[in-house]
Amino acid sequence: MSAFLWGALAASSLLIGAVIAMQLSISVRVIGLIMGFGAGVLISAVAFDLVEDSFDLADGGGVVAVGLLAGCLTFSAGNYLIGKMGGSQRKDPTGVMPGDSQGESGEGALAIVLGTVLDGIPESMVIGLTLVGGESIGVSYLAAVFLSNLPEGISATQGLRSSGWKKTSLSRLWLLVVFVSALASLAGYVFLDTASGDVVAFVQSFAGGAILTMLADTMMPEGFEYGGKGVGVLTTLGFIFAYGLHVATRMREFRCTSLPRSA
Repeated sequence: MSAFLWGALAASSLLIGAVIAMQLSISVRVIGLIMGFGAGVLISAVAFDLVEDSFDLADGGGVVAVGLLAGCLTFSAGNYLIGKMGGSQRKDPTGVMPGDSQGESGEGALAIVLGTVLDGIPESMVIGLTLVGGESIGVSYLAAVFLSNLPEGISATQGLRSSGWKKTSLSRLWLLVVFVSALASLAGYVFLDTASGDVVAFVQSFAGGAILTMLADTMMPEGFEYGGKGVGVLTTLGFIFAYGLHVATRMREFRCTSLPRSA
């Protein structure tokens, strides 16, 4: 239940972003800058909360490299198929691009749903993994996922509204994504509760490869296109912010483990 609820919490910022986009008119430049910040947050999470931890868990760096490549190839294949169905512009804040299926019906809508789920599953599974072995939730990674989902919800919702989606349909879409993300977090805990260090390292690095590919294929290009050159600064600030959370969490864990136990 904890894994399910933490996964839902991390994904809930997608719904929060959707509500913001449905209530406010936000310029595409601002959305692009926010997406840049979110991308920086996720890059830091991949580097320090996924890859670094995977290397510590694995019996050698080969497992990590294979996991990263497998995640990259799997996401690329899924993203290619979803793009052929009409979901390639699911993060575009200006609406569905010409040539894609328009409106809420047909393959275009299904592709957008599948694409959004594809983006969220890898990062959600890792949330459940952090609870394996009775450990506490990884605060820095949870915060990184929550913060990066917010601009994604804003951008995608504004684009879908421009292409004809109604508020009720958008609400159902994001509620579905939050639920699926919570299930993915639950699956990460249930299926890997007794897994070896190498298996956990592979799954974490697999998620890292998928997230990096998602950033390069969808989030960062959209952020730069609409946010301009200022996106580079926001991306760096996002990285610094998430890295600061990571360091603060590690320091807190170190102090807790270093304190002498009372008799």
